[in-house]
This record gives sequence, C-alpha cells and structure tokens, in this order.
Amino acid sequence: MVEIAGVAVALLSIGTIALVYAMLTMGLNVHYGYTGLLNFGHVAFFAAGAYTSALLTVPPPGPGANYTVALSLPMPWGLPVSLVAAALVGGLLATLIGLTSVRLGTHYLAIATFALAGIFEDVLVNEAWLTAGTFGLNSVPRPGRALLGPGTWQLAYFVFALVLTVGVYLVVERLSDAPFGRLLRGVRESEEAAEVLGKDTTRVKLKSFAIGGMIAGLAGGVYAHYVGSVVAVTFVALVTFLVWVALLLGGAGSNLGAVVGAVVLVAFREGTRYLPDLGGSPTLLPSLRFVVIGFLLILVVRFRPAGLFGDPNELVLAGDDE
Repeated sequence: MVEIAGVAVALLSIGTIALVYAMLTMGLNVHYGYTGLLNFGHVAFFAAGAYTSALLTVPPPGPGANYTVALSLPMPWGLPVSLVAAALVGGLLATLIGLTSVRLGTHYLAIATFALAGIFEDVLVNEAWLTAGTFGLNSVPRPGRALLGPGTWQLAYFVFALVLTVGVYLVVERLSDAPFGRLLRGVRESEEAAEVLGKDTTRVKLKSFAIGGMIAGLAGGVYAHYVGSVVAVTFVALVTFLVWVALLLGGAGSNLGAVVGAVVLVAFREGTRYLPDLGGSPTLLPSLRFVVIGFLLILVVRFRPAGLFGDPNELVLAGDDE
C-alpha cells in the first residue's frame, strides 16, 4: 500500500506541474499562435505571478528571515486573492514590456523580450529586501496541507489546478472565436492589411501581451502555492524554451495542442527523474533527456510542421511574409 500511495503521489505531482505548464503554454499561444508575437521572455511573467502570490501570503518575517515584505493574507481566502493578484501583476509586467518592444519586428521583438526577461531575473536576485535574493521565499503557504495530509492534499491540489486549467482553456477558446480573436489572427497573418482596415495593431498586440501575461502570472501563483517556495534560480530562460517546445510539439494556434504538448513534455521530463542513474553517472540521464526532447522536436518539425494538433491551413508563421 505504501508503494502504491507513493506512485500515486508521484503521478499527481507530475500531473500538477504539467497543468502549470499547460497554462503557461496557453499564455504563449495567445502571443505567438494567435498574434504571431515572438516572445522569448515568457518566464518573467511566470516569475512575477509566483513572487506576487508569495509576497501576499508568506508569514511575517521572524528571526533569521531573509525577507522583509510580507502581507500574510490568511488562508484559505488568501489563496484566490493572491492568484488574482498574480494574474494582474503578470499582465501588468507584460504590458510594460510590450510598451517598450511590441512595435519592433518579429526577430527584434524576440531579442528584446529575451533581454528584458534577463533584466527581470537580475532584479529578483539583487532586490533581496523584496525577494530574499538567491535564498528565495521558502514559507509560501500550501493551503489545506496540514489538515488533509500530504497524500490527500496532492490529490486536492491537482483537482484545483485542473479546474483552473480547464477554466483558462475555455476562456481562451471563447476568445479565439470572438471578434477580438479573429482580429489577433488578422494581425498575425498581415499586420499591414489590418492597419489598412483602420485597426490599431499596436494596441491589439499590447492586449495580446497582457492576456498571455495574465495567464502566465496565474500559472506562477498556482506553482508557488504548490511547491511552497519561490527561488530566482527556478525562473530561468530554460523555462521559456521548454514552453516553446511544448507549443511547437502540440501545435501553435491550437489550445488543445498547447495543453497536450505541455503534458507530454512535462510527463517525459519529470517522469524520467525517477529513473536510476545510467552507467553510474548522475549527469548522463539529464543530458539524454534533452537529447530526446530535441529529437522529438526535430521529428515534429520534419513530419508535422504545424504540430500535433495545429492546422497547417490556418497558421502563418511569424516572418513568412517578410
């Protein structure tokens, strides 16, 4: 029974992280799949949401604490408040970054967002009075864990994350079918044509940036309350590129593809952590993990360029008209 319970907890843990990445990937899909924006700084919005949720709910700093700011919202009602705030801050940061870079061309936009995300990472490390620097905030509440116990809480939080993911999916699907969603696709396919029709494409792209940033911020809040800590080293550029891989695997422009790509990627990446070291080397398996991920991406690009669920007749990749 103990072994079965342990396997179940491991599967629930992988599933919860997969749902967090599914939300992250849907946020990136709004940027790239819908609007054609090459955003290589997506992790910044994820981090902003995580730190916002943490700062709103961590207990007051005591002796030896590495942080000085804590609003200490009590649980359980502090959880929805912190998640809403995480989404808002993620959207605000996305808007601020978009104001400085959204007018740039596709490749310049990619470079600018990547650089701005790096700057934000440096802020997380250096502003220790707010973020506790490299130590991070390690007392983020995990609501209900003490009452339910570790195993039952894993199941409850998985269901909670699943409900949020389904909610985000339905909202983004509704957005894609609305006139605004069609406008986003119009900007993606031909920004010049949209401008000729009198559309303010800069404002449209800013709104897209904000919506995707809000989704990423929400994912950050869910992640923070799941792991119980936020540390700057977690929010590195690798996260952005993993989300890109998930989106390309599943299919840009498809929310179902974004979810499936994230689940497949995380299931493989996290599931292989439980395998024993190969050849007695602790570094061989992590290296092979990225080799396999890269090989899968090559196969998809070669045989299914639109992704597993992408529509090749709809999606016009950014830069094809240049």
